[in-house]
Amino acid sequence: MALLGHILPPLPPLLLLLLLPYSHAAPCHPQPNATHFVCTEPTLSTFPSGLPPTTVAISVEFTAVTTISPDALAGLPHLQELHLSSNRLAVLPEALLQPVPTLRILDLTDNLLPDLPAGIFHHSIHLRHLVLQGNLLQALQPAWFVHLTQLHWLNLAGNALLEVPPAAFHPLRSLHSLDLAHNRLQHLSADTFVGLQMLERLDLEGNQLRALPPALFMPTPALHLLFLQSNALEVLPDGIFSPLLHLRVLDLAHNHLRALQLPPRSPGPPLSLDISGNPWACECSLLALLQDAAPQLIAARDTRCASPAQHRGQEVAAVSRAGDEGCQHRGDKQSPLDH
Repeated sequence: MALLGHILPPLPPLLLLLLLPYSHAAPCHPQPNATHFVCTEPTLSTFPSGLPPTTVAISVEFTAVTTISPDALAGLPHLQELHLSSNRLAVLPEALLQPVPTLRILDLTDNLLPDLPAGIFHHSIHLRHLVLQGNLLQALQPAWFVHLTQLHWLNLAGNALLEVPPAAFHPLRSLHSLDLAHNRLQHLSADTFVGLQMLERLDLEGNQLRALPPALFMPTPALHLLFLQSNALEVLPDGIFSPLLHLRVLDLAHNHLRALQLPPRSPGPPLSLDISGNPWACECSLLALLQDAAPQLIAARDTRCASPAQHRGQEVAAVSRAGDEGCQHRGDKQSPLDH
């Protein structure tokens, strides 16, 4: 009887946990009536279901999600933001965005998408920001952009795009920023940017462009920022930047340029200009242009003359400031250096 009345000592906490019934809770379980859903669980392999109709923003990022069903966003009439970056998505269903016409922001950065269905954005008439950076896209489909008339920001950087179909961006009349950096573009047609009259920022860094059409920037008079560095440009057509009266930043670094073209000088702060890493010919035309335009040279120490021999290796800015006696005595080459 004494044994029956004996009180056993308490079990250690770790042993107690091991004896409890095991129940596996799904990671990132949606909360009722929530407006924002965030999940960054690396082990998540299936896009969450059961999201409440009050949801306005979804962030499922840095997970192992590989696919998403066509009805994954059904019943979310107020959804405005969808962030799906850094997952393993290789395909998207064409009907995915059909239930969420209120969507404003879509971020698909760093997935494995080689293509998108032609009609995937046909119901996304209110989309403002579209980020497709860091995927495997090799071609653009003009059908993607037909209904994106309110799009402000389009990021296609870090893909494998070989070309831009003529007038593909034409419907994007509200676009302010276009990023095509670090693709494999070798040429652009003259009508590549037709319709982009509100474009303020254009990034073409890190492509394989060897030449540009003379009228390429005619449709984009509102450009403020233009990035053309790290291409293979050898010559700039006369007057190519003439339409860009509002340009504030121009990056031409690390090309193969020997002569320079600049936009007209305009009131306001000087043009921020990076022309480093090019084999400049420090002749009268270049020196006069730099004195006349008076830009703010970025990376001036890496902006050096490749020719003529007497200036080889010298900083372009220093040569421009010092002037060239040969230029000053040429009556047929009058320039601001003469004053």
